[in-house]
Amino acid sequence: MNVRQAIQDVTDRIAARSRDTRRDYLNRLDAAKEQGVYRSALSCGNLAHGFAACSPSEKAALAGNRALNLGIVTSYNDMLSAHQPYQFYPDIIKEAAREMGATAQVAGGVPAMCDGVTQGQPGMDLSLFSRDVIAMSTAIALSHNMFDAAVYLGICDKIVPGLVIGALSFGHLPAVFIPAGPMPSGLPNDEKSKVRQLYMEGKVGRAELLEAESKSYHSAGTCTFYGTANSNQMLMEIMGLHLPGASFVNPGTPLRDALTREATRRALSLTKEGNNYTPIGHILDEKAIVNGLVGLHATGGSTNHTMHLIAMAAAAGLQVTWDDMSDLSDATPLLARVYPNGVADVNHFHAAGGMGYLIKELLEGGYLHEDVKTVWGTGLSGYTVEAKLIEEALTFEPAPEQSALPKVLTSVKAPFQPTGGLKLLKGNLGRSVIKVSAVKPEHRVIEAPARVFHGQEGLQAAFKAGELTGDMIAVVRFSGPRALGMPELHKLTPALGVLQDRGFKVALLTDGRMSGASGKVPAAIHMTPEAVDGGPISKIRDGDMIRLDANEGTLTFLGDEKEFFSRTPATEDLRSQHFGMGRELFAGFRNLVGVADRGASVFS
Repeated sequence: MNVRQAIQDVTDRIAARSRDTRRDYLNRLDAAKEQGVYRSALSCGNLAHGFAACSPSEKAALAGNRALNLGIVTSYNDMLSAHQPYQFYPDIIKEAAREMGATAQVAGGVPAMCDGVTQGQPGMDLSLFSRDVIAMSTAIALSHNMFDAAVYLGICDKIVPGLVIGALSFGHLPAVFIPAGPMPSGLPNDEKSKVRQLYMEGKVGRAELLEAESKSYHSAGTCTFYGTANSNQMLMEIMGLHLPGASFVNPGTPLRDALTREATRRALSLTKEGNNYTPIGHILDEKAIVNGLVGLHATGGSTNHTMHLIAMAAAAGLQVTWDDMSDLSDATPLLARVYPNGVADVNHFHAAGGMGYLIKELLEGGYLHEDVKTVWGTGLSGYTVEAKLIEEALTFEPAPEQSALPKVLTSVKAPFQPTGGLKLLKGNLGRSVIKVSAVKPEHRVIEAPARVFHGQEGLQAAFKAGELTGDMIAVVRFSGPRALGMPELHKLTPALGVLQDRGFKVALLTDGRMSGASGKVPAAIHMTPEAVDGGPISKIRDGDMIRLDANEGTLTFLGDEKEFFSRTPATEDLRSQHFGMGRELFAGFRNLVGVADRGASVFS
């Protein structure tokens, strides 16, 4: 299958830019492979510590270096709905491994925090940094060098990117990612959002708001909107790290368990002891990364991945830029309408044809690289299927020829729009990104005076006081990676949505983040340079005219540029926000973190 020239051009550009760093990474991978995993060569004390809690038969297998040993890295906790299903996965995995004559051990756990719990709270300042903590925790889990392959149990916002980065530091090991799946559909997301706006307007109380939220987030599994968590699952499948059709099967079902058992078998079949050695460092090359970016654009995925994918690629020696992303967005049609860029949820997307149909359409249209390595042992065409359980046997059938819900998932011949869901904005204020898939065309160009706030609390207070009564571009600054850790500002969405519904022209400009579920109001986010570094955002004053043009990809201060750039940058004393809820422990991260368009990572 031939890929379109625009897609190939970006792929070639990434490969050329990354030639030296990718070569160095693969050389390190080869060296680690040659060193190998020889448990019998460990000292007796080392090995005894490594299998002290195992059964006698497992000890015998590990001591004799006869059996393959599978590492399990898990994000299980039972407070968060997406991770609670992982409680029983290790038992399923261990049983499946035993059936193959192998052993499996939980190598370690990684933290898993939920942005839905911490939105608007001090804990949100740790959210982005948790990605890199998870990467380091993954490396620690695997550092015992006891494993021939690993499986990764993770699903939500920072967890999957962190696991991928950590897994790539052990890039010589095969890696299969195992999802838990979304919760069944509850209160529709658009109805929940209406209640949120009514609450912001004082038209309903807290009891009504909590009832709506509880009906939406009501059981085990991921939230059903298409935010970062479900964008993660799409990425893992389209980049070949999931089993085909695995992403959006509900938790606690026989099919879910069957996919977990098969994932275990696949991981053990990919080790260097067999004939199909396929380490994760070979799977995630420039073609796989481009496939992930195309999938993100085609589905209107999360803006958080404008940083996560850059950081993930860097861990594999690949240098990806926002310009690459923007060019791919211009070349990729939007094929999915899932909340917030539609009213359907991911269960509807899955029922419409899901990942199998999406990948089939994108492959046939020339938007994806088919010739990639995957954990399934095929090129990407092996993912144009649906996973089913027929007479208790896991079966993979061809994806449907037609979408069952064309208003949710459509074909490349009739896309919802000719370009993707994300856009790079450039201009004299710096660089930022915007999610346009959920923004109606009439709201994509805003020219309005600035209203400046040093943090989201100021904007919320002004809204509640009735001070926001006209067109505005709300500038929320000192929320970048070095300032606070780049918290999400999703709590602003209801207030800004109310103002937009009142007929005002409204947009947001910030060096912070917005939730992957945001999008109704145009938001120029991840602004770099950030305010704490003296970027142009720090020079904006109330009343300055700003133009945001998502169609042309521009963000511009309108006025005397010489006078603007001669201004003294605003400053803010953030010390009080660097303590409490553990924030004092992350001072080193705030000092080390890179800029947003390089992944906002502490590793580069």
